[in-house]
Amino acid sequence: MQGKIYLDNNATTPLHPDVVDAMMPFLKEDFGNPSSIHQFGRKVKVKIDEAREKVAAAIGADPSEIVFTSGGSESDNFAIKGYAWANKKNGGGHIITSSIEHPAVLDTCRYLAKNGYRITCLPVNEYGIVNPSDVEGAIERDTILISIHHSNNEMGTIEPIEEINKVAKDKGITMHTDAVQSFGKIPLNVNDLGVDLLSISAHKLYGPKGIGAIYIRKGVKKMHPLINGGYQEKERRAGTENVAGIIGFGKACEIAAKNMKDESARLSAMRDKLQNLIIEKIPHVKLNGRPDKRLPNTLNMSFKYTEGEALIINLDLAGVAVSTGSACSSGMPRLSHVLSAMGMPNEAVNGSLRFSFGSENTMDDVNYVMEVLPPIVKRVRETQNLI
Repeated sequence: MQGKIYLDNNATTPLHPDVVDAMMPFLKEDFGNPSSIHQFGRKVKVKIDEAREKVAAAIGADPSEIVFTSGGSESDNFAIKGYAWANKKNGGGHIITSSIEHPAVLDTCRYLAKNGYRITCLPVNEYGIVNPSDVEGAIERDTILISIHHSNNEMGTIEPIEEINKVAKDKGITMHTDAVQSFGKIPLNVNDLGVDLLSISAHKLYGPKGIGAIYIRKGVKKMHPLINGGYQEKERRAGTENVAGIIGFGKACEIAAKNMKDESARLSAMRDKLQNLIIEKIPHVKLNGRPDKRLPNTLNMSFKYTEGEALIINLDLAGVAVSTGSACSSGMPRLSHVLSAMGMPNEAVNGSLRFSFGSENTMDDVNYVMEVLPPIVKRVRETQNLI
């Protein structure tokens, strides 16, 4: 066996060594509370401000527009609940989203639907794309928010956010995008996108878990906080800051911005090589999602006449870690809601795998996967007698 090959970087990424080094002082000697006015607190507060500037710079925002959270799920909840609660119409209001959003968005919308709000979940085409015309057609008199993700975590498909945002702005509606998977992989600029609210997370770009942020554009004044109790984050999120996490987040953003162009080219080369070899070496396979306009590191393919869970287990025994989709749904015996919403038959959905590359992967990993994957697929098909 070649060893442990990790191809599940859309689920989480390993900490970059420089991020660990940046965090360590704040887990040891620099332990002050940033809300304290003495020297221990002031020193930490300065470093938080510096980290906020780095996160803001990574998306072209002003530091005052960044609110630190515990991660992408909280940022999505804050964006949707926080805005909906503060901008009710007739006791609730209408929110537009898509059928392939992350559960942090869909479940939040379901919660609001039980509490006086109306939700429209838009369909997608066979590539997982939301049609801006469908967004425009779904807008009603009391529509208060549109939430469409920037890229899909299972397929890597990038949505036409600029076009959707133009529809929103023409109607005077606030726009949110979950950019957790895009952030750190491809360039993001909130002014180019035009969105009002944007969710990001550190652990998808070699930063620590448990820290994320929400971008709130200046002018979006009405946001109901999820957490009350203190004056942190300009009273938008109470609670003593996760200092080490924030420092690590800032460092991860700094590294990602510097390496993005070269790393994107390297990742897409590995992704494309694996895709081409799978199509060449294994019969009855299909690419899921768009062949273009997708994240450089993400490959989702269906292996007909197999079950994805069986493939994952056998690949894991061979030292290769992949997934069937969202890590938040792992261990749950359900089909991918993303692939199902694209109109794929259950057989294809059930036999899908997601390969997501990261900084530690090389072409040698691709070659090893292609040593072990074809015989695994063949064996699973024979064992399950599906072909």
